[in-house]
Amino acid sequence: MNYTIPKGVFDILPQEPKEEDAWRAADHWHYVENIMRKCAADYGFKEIRTPIFERTELFIRGVGESSDIVTKEMYTFLDKGERSMTLRPEGTASVMRAFLEKRLDQIPGMHKYFYIGPMFRYERPQSGRYRQHHQFGAEAIGVGKPQQDVELIDLLCETYRRLGLKGLKVMINTVGDEASRAPYREALKKHLEPHFHQLSAESQVRFSKNILRILDSKDEKDQGLLANAPSILDFLSEDARSHFEQVKHLLELEKIPYVVTPNLVRGLDYYNKTVFEIVSASLGSQNTVGAGGRYDGLLKSLGGPDLPSVGFATGIERLLQTMVSQQAHFPPPPRPLLFFIPMGEKASEACFSMMARLRHQGFAVEMDLSGKKIQQGLQLANAENARYSVVVGDRELETEEVEIKEMATRTAQKISLSQLESFLKDLQ
Repeated sequence: MNYTIPKGVFDILPQEPKEEDAWRAADHWHYVENIMRKCAADYGFKEIRTPIFERTELFIRGVGESSDIVTKEMYTFLDKGERSMTLRPEGTASVMRAFLEKRLDQIPGMHKYFYIGPMFRYERPQSGRYRQHHQFGAEAIGVGKPQQDVELIDLLCETYRRLGLKGLKVMINTVGDEASRAPYREALKKHLEPHFHQLSAESQVRFSKNILRILDSKDEKDQGLLANAPSILDFLSEDARSHFEQVKHLLELEKIPYVVTPNLVRGLDYYNKTVFEIVSASLGSQNTVGAGGRYDGLLKSLGGPDLPSVGFATGIERLLQTMVSQQAHFPPPPRPLLFFIPMGEKASEACFSMMARLRHQGFAVEMDLSGKKIQQGLQLANAENARYSVVVGDRELETEEVEIKEMATRTAQKISLSQLESFLKDLQ
């Protein structure tokens, strides 16, 4: 029987054999995740880890019944107790649930969190989009000021900068507050109603459920009908307009270039006021690298306190693909500092003991456990990209002196076994 991986998922391997899939190499993931953790910590965000499945009603309530995630993409199942559970499709709802359930608002301090982990959505696999994908996200709870929006945008941009990404564009918009959206929904409805039957089937459903979602349509006919549609920017309340103007002002102060994109609404129902996307020219039509926005009413809708919140998420797959396509720097993968090649049972036992002792001192050391031939041991040391190798046999054990060879230059020098640890220390 042949076992193959399900469609829409992938393995992260120590070494990726295909050059076009180099972004899947585990060392690349470690590097990117370490940068993300360091950057988040520098901005005062603390890690939160939530389960990969939750009660289905959390996502229906938190993400929104009219969102594509809830209507088309969730992995939902009944557990053995006949309870409906859903694999986590996004991170925000779970973070809000944990915040409420554990009453984190009662803990003194700033409530700024980040997460790194897998999400699950049933959608057509394409470049950068997978049924199991991974996100780095951040949520800031409790501050409604524009500075908090800009801090999140700056954190995302700084993460990309540290990873060496180029040619990114920050697109921003405001979807206003309820005082803005109520008259805007009516104006948009009035504009689209005469053309209802020309809308795509999906947009016809959105027309009655959440008409603002039509702005997010990728259908060319829909976009044509929206070309002369009224703009949300003409319907902003004084509070929403002031908030957006301040966001733009702060972005300019921070020298973060941006483009106001009036049709940008994001795909989830909970957004209000600021929304943003960061796109890359390296990814084709599906070019969003990271996105987010403000969702001030979400906690209250979940039964919690009415605290303002803002956050973002960035897909790690797309991020890595962009880095590879732009030939961004990745550090070399870790490799053994020293590789033992023992000849014989006595040497094998001695090398195993030395290897363990050196590892306990923090050195990366490997050995050939097969104990076949010197040449095979050297080939294995080369395959592992070891920096130095040393052959140990009965004679070396008797004299307590070995020849240590630098693999790249093939130069060798003799040292005593008692000097081995100090020799390795000098290399670090």
